[in-house]
Amino acid sequence: MHCVARCECVPSTRESCRGVKKKLSAIENRSSRLFILLAAFFLTNALMAEFVGVKIFSLEATLGAHPFQWKLLGIEGTLNFTTGVLLWPFIFILTDTINEYFGVRGVRFISWTAVGFIVYAFVIAYVSIAVAPAAFWVSSNAALGVPDVQKAYALIFGQGLWTIGGSVIAFLIGQLVDVVIFHRIRRITGERWVWLRATGSTAVSQVLDSFVVLYIAFVIGPQKWPMSQFLAVGTVNYLYKMSAAIALIPLLYLMRGLIHGYLGDATAQAMREDAAR
Repeated sequence: MHCVARCECVPSTRESCRGVKKKLSAIENRSSRLFILLAAFFLTNALMAEFVGVKIFSLEATLGAHPFQWKLLGIEGTLNFTTGVLLWPFIFILTDTINEYFGVRGVRFISWTAVGFIVYAFVIAYVSIAVAPAAFWVSSNAALGVPDVQKAYALIFGQGLWTIGGSVIAFLIGQLVDVVIFHRIRRITGERWVWLRATGSTAVSQVLDSFVVLYIAFVIGPQKWPMSQFLAVGTVNYLYKMSAAIALIPLLYLMRGLIHGYLGDATAQAMREDAAR
């Protein structure tokens, strides 16, 4: 985290020292508010990705394109993805931004915090499913075309434990690997090529994230996917995530520009140097 030097006062310079302290306090407040904002956006995206991910969408139909039939390792399919992948590229950008300005401790703190909140959110979801539904709620929704709203509610919010476990473990492994790769690339390239350390760390971490979640949820889990299906689907998912991450590189530079504008170049640069240690 960014550290600010202490100011020692003597009577003859008390007024100027107060001014320096006030300025340093403002810098600390801005950096703290920045971390809170980035962390809040990160946590919101991570939580939403877990819950909206129950829906599978067609990329081709969404874009109004003809179905793209891929074939890999004897497995065929079209470009269907969990809706959660719409949010993960933003999580990659936020991870790299927090890494850039708050370092390893910042990313590890927010990653473990996110895991705790995700587990807590699913516990609350299961409790919400378990409580008895009000009869009028069921009947009124049946009149709206949802014959069993309690079952629909349970299907949407009550993801299987294998899927939840795989997702949480894959997320944590991906985040912890990302931060290590990010700083190794940074030590080699210095302050140059922000895009390289961002996409390079994502490229490595998402191999693990993409395949670990599928292996736990669908190979070890009750569906027992064959290895060919596991490898084929994992590869397609990984390629989508990397394509999205590369497409969002301009957003990384936009966030960097906004942060420098908010903190000031000198403070932002000092934070980056401190985060690199």
